[in-house]
Amino acid sequence: MNFDLSDDQVALRDGIRSLLEGKIPMSRVREGFDRSMFDELTNAGVFSLRVDGFGWADAAIVYEELGRALVPGPLVWSFGRDGITGGLDLTVGGTRYVEHLDSLDALLVLDHTSISTADPSSLAGSPADWPLDPLTPVTEAASLPALTAVGDADALGALRAQGALLTAAYLVGMADALTDLSVAYAKDREQFGRPIGSFQAVKHLCADMVVRTEVARASMYAAACVLDDPSTGDLSRALSGAKLLANEAAITNGKSATQVHGGMGFTWEVDVHLYLKRAWVLDTHFGSIDTHADTVAATL
Repeated sequence: MNFDLSDDQVALRDGIRSLLEGKIPMSRVREGFDRSMFDELTNAGVFSLRVDGFGWADAAIVYEELGRALVPGPLVWSFGRDGITGGLDLTVGGTRYVEHLDSLDALLVLDHTSISTADPSSLAGSPADWPLDPLTPVTEAASLPALTAVGDADALGALRAQGALLTAAYLVGMADALTDLSVAYAKDREQFGRPIGSFQAVKHLCADMVVRTEVARASMYAAACVLDDPSTGDLSRALSGAKLLANEAAITNGKSATQVHGGMGFTWEVDVHLYLKRAWVLDTHFGSIDTHADTVAATL
């Protein structure tokens, strides 16, 4: 496989990056998700890429940029659907949480064998006072509303595969952004009269972050290519490998970025903690590190 981006893909990447830098800077991200943000992404064609003739590799490029900018909202669940769509996965077990409930137009409910829809306004529950990610409000579902089946096991498998890819792409973008934040800080922050980036320990942290991100990106692009053309590889193994490495890259880079920033890394003013908390949340979406590690191990 050739993982070099085509000229059209470079233009797509640069276009969505420019849009996000202009329309959704970090100052706006910190305000949280809202309808106007969703409408701007919709008008830019983010959620209709497949309908507009783009492949899954192209969609992965766009979602990598969304992750780099840490754009909040149920972006993966809304892909290819009308309106703001959220999801509730009943196969995870334990306490059931719905993200961004107050913003949803529709709710997808996944079980072991099918996909159903529900009216989010009729879901009973209470919002969490202290969600792990402060930009991702969650509601604990006390009971489920009436469900309408809309997809069988095959549709469920396709949705999980597509969701795993787009989430992996988002996580890779986050891992890359964390690397950039750390390198920039290491160049500017001085200690003992020298930039901290000149110290070997900090160099190693930043170098490991780069390698971790590039390995995850290559795996994610490979999975996107297989999803576009399943004859090119084992789709289940490719997707699990991509989501596993993307989870690890975003979480570990978040921890490393916190170390590079020192005491500042724990403060609200520095963006690092927002990326790390989002990475922890997204590890639970469409399969965790442990889940996908078991899937990959089963293929060996």
